[in-house]
Amino acid sequence: MGSILLFLSILAIIATLWLSRQGIASKPWLEQEAAVVLSDLPVQPADPTTIGLRIFLAVVGSFFALFISAYAMRMQLPDWRALPLPPILWLNTIMLVLSSIALQGAKVAVGHGERVELKASLIAAGISALAFLSGQLVAWQQLSDEGYRLAASPANDFFYVLTGAHGLHLLGGLVALTRTTEMAWRVPVPERLRLSVELCATYWHFLLLLWLLLLSIWLGWAGRFIDICRQLLT
Repeated sequence: MGSILLFLSILAIIATLWLSRQGIASKPWLEQEAAVVLSDLPVQPADPTTIGLRIFLAVVGSFFALFISAYAMRMQLPDWRALPLPPILWLNTIMLVLSSIALQGAKVAVGHGERVELKASLIAAGISALAFLSGQLVAWQQLSDEGYRLAASPANDFFYVLTGAHGLHLLGGLVALTRTTEMAWRVPVPERLRLSVELCATYWHFLLLLWLLLLSIWLGWAGRFIDICRQLLT
């Protein structure tokens, strides 16, 4: 139980640092003096869509944190049998990394008004994301052919549920990415397009970090990291 609490504490610290960089953790009651000095400057209110995405990511992060904590508790029981990870997961990880990099490139391109680079980056991000989802289906098929089917064991259940939930969130992101790609061809207003690209990039980076976390747990890296932290704290 101590390991679980330590792991969740690490997740909470990471989330707090990320949210503080996004401006959610600001303390207006400590900034009154600065507000007086800058009272003559124009106020830039936060976009409601950006705030909505941050709240949504916080909810999604909490959802996966609960599943990860349940996973950590269940694997302590004697009947736990871990399933082997298909090698294609490494290729899928590379595809998701490339998709995230492409969206970061799109974010830079839209900031500089480079339409050609923006369109190419958005298309590359979409193709890489589709390759990731296709690879996940192949991984499921490989596990099923080897006898590691859903409901066959608790470890199988957690793997299918977590990868399925992550895939559904990425699939939903592809809908937004498709709309953004369409906007890149027809919307003449750069500000509206810039916001859409930035939101997609933020969402993709979040899903990439989440996937890397899940992969580290299945590989046992997270457990070793927790053991090291416990040794340092004791």
